[in-house]
Formats: sequence, C-alpha cells, structure tokens
Amino acid sequence: MVHQEQIQFTTRGHGDMHDLTDRLAGIVEESGLTTGVAQVFSVGSTSAVGVIEFEPGLQRDVPELLDRLIPPSRDYGHEQAWHDGNGHSHLQSTLLGPSLAVPVADGRLMLGTWQQVFHLETDVRPRQRTVVVTLLGE
Repeated sequence: MVHQEQIQFTTRGHGDMHDLTDRLAGIVEESGLTTGVAQVFSVGSTSAVGVIEFEPGLQRDVPELLDRLIPPSRDYGHEQAWHDGNGHSHLQSTLLGPSLAVPVADGRLMLGTWQQVFHLETDVRPRQRTVVVTLLGE
C-alpha cells in the first residue's frame, strides 16, 4: 500500500513550531495502514521536521539553541548572493533536516509517550508550508 497526503498551514516566521502529531495520526488512521512507515517531508529549504516533547519550554529552547549555534547574521555566503537576511535559516533547517520516518504498527504511530512530530519554521518571515506524508506498508 502507498498513500500520500499533504498537511498545509501558515507559520508566523522564525522559530514558529507546529505539532503535527494529531494530523499525522489521523492520516494513518484514515488510510487503514496497519504496519509500515509514515514518511514526513517538509517542502521548502527554510523549514524542518523532527521529534520532541512538544511543550512550551522546548518550543522556546529549540529555536534559541539553533540561534546560538547558527546565529542570524549578514555574514553568511548566502547573504552575499541574495541579501535576504535568511542565510542562517537555510543552515538551521539543513542541520535539523527536512524529513523523518515514523514506524507504524497496529495502525498507530510508534511514538513514545513524550514524542511528538513537529515542524519548525526557520525563515525570517511567515510562510505557507506544506508537509507531505507518504505512508508505505500494508
């Protein structure tokens, strides 16, 4: 079985996080997939997905950590080419990555109690985002 859907939403800009877990679980449930994998891919070079305990402290900590590791700056090579203020956004999203795979068993996402699938906006302005969910299995 192969099934694909898209999740679309609007972000508020740099550091905005969205919990995708319930929507992803709904897609798995409605598809009838019992065993397999849910592949999650964020379309766009300034956004990322991951798994975390989605709570207010970590929603603040993750973007702050990325800003310490890869701070907003006009000194990046990307800024020399485009001058759009989001060189750090591309680097931050590259560090986290645009995709992940979540196993599915007994028709449910195999996530731990404190694991939620999230999307992180790294761009400097609000964006309309699409996350593609591809289910593979039986």
